[in-house]
Amino acid sequence: MAGDIRWVRTHCARMDHGGCALLVRVEGNRIVKVKGDPEGFLNKGYVCMKGLASPEKLIHPNRLRHPLRRAGERGAGKWERISWEEALGEIADKFSAIKEEYGARAVAFGVGMPKGLEHFVLIRLANIFGSPNVVASQDVCHAPREITGVHTCGFYPVADFHHKSNLAVLWGSNITSTNEEGEICSLLLHQVSEGTKLMIIDPRRIPLADRAEHWLQLRPGTDHALALGFLNVIIEESLYDREFVEKWTYGFQDLVDHVKEYTPEKVSEITWVSPDSIRQGARVYAKSKPAVIQWGNPIEHNIHTFDITRALICLMAICGNLDVPGGNVHAKDPKIMKLGQFVRADLIPEKRKEMISAYHGVIPRFMTVPPAYFRRAVLEEDPYPVKGLYAMCANPMMSYAESGLTYETFKKLEFVAVADIFMTPTAAMADIVLPAATQFEMDDIGHYGLGHGYILARPKVIDPPEECWPDMKIMNELGKRISPPEYWYDDYHRFLEDVLGPSGLTYAQFVEKGYLKGPERFRLYEEKGFRTPTGKVELRLSSAEKYGLPPLPCFEGLPEDDNPKYPLVLTSSKSRYYLHSSYRWLDRLREKRPDAKVEIHPDTAGQYGIAEGDTVLIETRFGEIRQVAHLTASVHPKVIHASYGWWFPEEDPRSQYEWRKSNFNMLTSAGNLGKEFGTPNLKAIGCRIRKAGPGEEKAC
Repeated sequence: MAGDIRWVRTHCARMDHGGCALLVRVEGNRIVKVKGDPEGFLNKGYVCMKGLASPEKLIHPNRLRHPLRRAGERGAGKWERISWEEALGEIADKFSAIKEEYGARAVAFGVGMPKGLEHFVLIRLANIFGSPNVVASQDVCHAPREITGVHTCGFYPVADFHHKSNLAVLWGSNITSTNEEGEICSLLLHQVSEGTKLMIIDPRRIPLADRAEHWLQLRPGTDHALALGFLNVIIEESLYDREFVEKWTYGFQDLVDHVKEYTPEKVSEITWVSPDSIRQGARVYAKSKPAVIQWGNPIEHNIHTFDITRALICLMAICGNLDVPGGNVHAKDPKIMKLGQFVRADLIPEKRKEMISAYHGVIPRFMTVPPAYFRRAVLEEDPYPVKGLYAMCANPMMSYAESGLTYETFKKLEFVAVADIFMTPTAAMADIVLPAATQFEMDDIGHYGLGHGYILARPKVIDPPEECWPDMKIMNELGKRISPPEYWYDDYHRFLEDVLGPSGLTYAQFVEKGYLKGPERFRLYEEKGFRTPTGKVELRLSSAEKYGLPPLPCFEGLPEDDNPKYPLVLTSSKSRYYLHSSYRWLDRLREKRPDAKVEIHPDTAGQYGIAEGDTVLIETRFGEIRQVAHLTASVHPKVIHASYGWWFPEEDPRSQYEWRKSNFNMLTSAGNLGKEFGTPNLKAIGCRIRKAGPGEEKAC
């Protein structure tokens, strides 16, 4: 009804990890306005451009609204409309047939960046079906920091912006653009306005560098060398927290001996940061108490992510900034259902031994399959064949390293089902496409399982289109068809009640509260020690020999060796207007960033005869793409900063929307992987550039 006007409180989602509390104005069954909620726990009224634009995707004319079945060759862009019963029945028949012939492990379940409770319903679905293979992008997102933290200090050290810090170090974190994993920039900006100092460690001069006292412009892929240089200075100058080190660290003398070689002069040659800047940065961090490191996703984008993360945790530890207010803390969950119980881990006790990545020796506790190993299982049947895939909240054609390999993987799979809200290059390669409900159209819980110590209420604001189902409902109904139905519910809302059960709250009561936060307890190690084998922060890993891990963080070279044929260093970052490969179909955002831009220093552009707005060919050893030149001094003359996640929804579906043309992952490779997480090099790749010639501007 047009007269039904109301404001609804909820939290943002699916335009990022979410976290901003929103006030949503609804007229009838239509959202007419979104604004930040001044009472928001994380954002205090802030909301980004993506959040403001988010309602537009609900009413977009190209939104998926009905289940579809492939009607031609895979990827040909021909579809026929089918019913939900037909779609779920066909998926169930195909997966059951694969399971019968090859075993449950031959069906993989894929997910992109976690966006809500559906991520864990997917894991539950895989577990109950009997497949150990949940394929996720966690090898390059979140897991290296979380799992390395668990091995080093017993927890995932998250940045605490809720308490005053004297110094905030943004290490590869462009927080005003990404608000990564709920670390909303407004909390930090408030601290800065109250006197907190900023240090920026980033290859690009991000906007916050203008407000920082220190900006260290390092060479992409050398973060661990810089952190080891910091450790060298802090130890050599006795700037470390002696009491904490003596009482609560294991292997300090080993670290002392190890970092002697990482002098500022040596590290400067590797990182391009001057020795004086290295010394000054290290001193400032060590002397500023408490100091917090907000580490961004880019540190997980090369084969050395384990060493990078280890070095940074060692830095936090020896300076006494672990688990103190305003430092990097162990966030405690509220009283909610444990993840293992929710996903029914008890039903698949051999998962650790049977999942694809177990055969490749990944680090213990890393429980999703890296995409590179999934594709190897499909294409080479190593360590065993994988024939089917169910994917949601994901666009692997764009997000996995070496996109050509992903294309070949989809061509070879016997059966693919994808749930999404728009037809993407990945959905275009499926056999069945399911239309999902999205943000504002379903009840959900945010931030479950992310290790930040809180969960957020995301109540439904409006009804979805008739045939668009929440992912949780899709998997609940599919689960009844491919696994014992007693593990599933009549109504997907039971999942929400399950999570909240230990709190004593119903979902409706939770919505009234808005969020649940765990207890604030700092320095818990003083009572119980650290949850490591030694009970201390393991600067030297006591389990290194057992697991085949390096005992100390080290620098063994660049992610890729320098090659004179590719003299420039390629990197990328997330756009403030998009979420990875999503939302380029929204006019309001596309107008802000209409093209895939490659940032080039003016001196470098002049050397190659490139002007602003020219089409530029970017080439690595692995491929070539086209992007539009943007000249800026914010990047180093030796660095090329390309846009990530680009495809073109306005183009022909028969070409999967020109997925090759400007796709950053045409330039990456899955051939060289980090041992611990199966991580490929997504940054610090040798490249060369040239201005596109006649006829090359639109070629793919």
